[in-house]
Amino acid sequence: MSANLDKAPTWPQARFLSLSQTLLGFSLQVKIFGLVVGSLVLLGTWVSFHTRTTLQVSLTQQLDDRAISISRDLSARSTDLILTNNAFTLHQLARDTLENNKDVRYVFILDSWGRILAHTFGDHFPEGLLEANSAAPQQRYHLEVISTEEGLIHDVAVPVFEGKAGMVRVGLSEKGIQQVLNDATRDGILATAFFALLGTLAGFLLTRILTRPLQELVEVARAVGSGDWRRKARIYAPDETGLLAEAINEMTDKLAHAQEVRSQLLKKVISAQEEERQRLARELHDETSQSLTALILGLKALGDSTPGEQVKARTGELRDQVSRTLEEVRHLALELRPSTLDDAGLAAAIRRYILDYSHKCHLDVDLHITGLEEKRLDWEIETALYRIIQEALTNVARHSGGQNVSVVLEGREDSITAIVEDDGQGFNVEETLSAAPRQQLGLFGMKERAALIGGTLTLESSPGKGTTVFVKIPL
Repeated sequence: MSANLDKAPTWPQARFLSLSQTLLGFSLQVKIFGLVVGSLVLLGTWVSFHTRTTLQVSLTQQLDDRAISISRDLSARSTDLILTNNAFTLHQLARDTLENNKDVRYVFILDSWGRILAHTFGDHFPEGLLEANSAAPQQRYHLEVISTEEGLIHDVAVPVFEGKAGMVRVGLSEKGIQQVLNDATRDGILATAFFALLGTLAGFLLTRILTRPLQELVEVARAVGSGDWRRKARIYAPDETGLLAEAINEMTDKLAHAQEVRSQLLKKVISAQEEERQRLARELHDETSQSLTALILGLKALGDSTPGEQVKARTGELRDQVSRTLEEVRHLALELRPSTLDDAGLAAAIRRYILDYSHKCHLDVDLHITGLEEKRLDWEIETALYRIIQEALTNVARHSGGQNVSVVLEGREDSITAIVEDDGQGFNVEETLSAAPRQQLGLFGMKERAALIGGTLTLESSPGKGTTVFVKIPL
């Protein structure tokens, strides 16, 4: 018995996978830029937090030490004054201690019975402060942190003369510490922002330096993919990107050489094919057509010289059948290699072909030829354009389902343009071209013929909106 152990990812896992896919979807430039700036911001934030925490601990300890020192000094100086009941000097000592130490918030002195002998609060002594801290006679001091409306107060109680004379209480505020911490935090934030700005500039320059060769390699790869074998990648430095550029250039050279060899072989194959077509067409026209013509004449003579209506009717049927065969042979010869293309040129051959095409396929073809009336082109260009237009019109008759076709052939000083457009059902160009090549031999053959003579062929079509074949051949 087997169990399916595959489990659907939990919500955190799905969230993590989604976030990972989102981050991986960014470009390399954004990733490097984000890594540099993010690292600087995180580092600056951590340094600011760590500095604030360390500084707070240090300053708090220093404040406690100062509070203890001030309290013990005040205890030693007030011993004789308490024993002699010198209240005025005690008040003066408390005020001097408050004025000479900026962090001291208050000072008050108690007698052995806990009664207040001197304090720095003026007329109103805070309620509950007296009970907030106390030190036993055997203690050197006792520190208590009190939370007040003004913030935290570090209150230190020190016995006077081991508690026999009384007690001194001194309270130091943390406002100074908070001010220093706030200033340090502000400086840290400003420093982080400054270095983040520098990091932004450095990250921008770094990403430009690192990604520019990669972007150029992408452009070279796309150009090579579109057939531009002459495009080369620039080598910026002898690093990994430079090695990759060298490898791409070597690959491009090999592909260009292989493409050149392939083009030469394909040209030879097409030339041999056209020559064989021409030879077969000539044989069909000269030999087979003459033999069939002679057979027709012989049948006519036989019918005329032979008595009997049945024999004459039979020879007439045979003569009609041979005549149809002769017409088919002539049409086959024209399809193989029209003599008009060799004798009169591309414009005349296209006119003759479209005339027969319209009659045979029952389609209305609108033909416009300009700039080629008295102009002969290279044999390869005329043959390629004729075959491309022939294949395009054949596709219209077989697959388009349209009723109207437009053919434009325009000759200029630097180029020849051919356009075949129909109002048929159309198709999805990308899906059709991405199918197996053997299923689209006609379209790929048209593209190959155009490319072999240095031209381009563009297909424009969409379902229900017809098809346009655009061919441009530079001269």
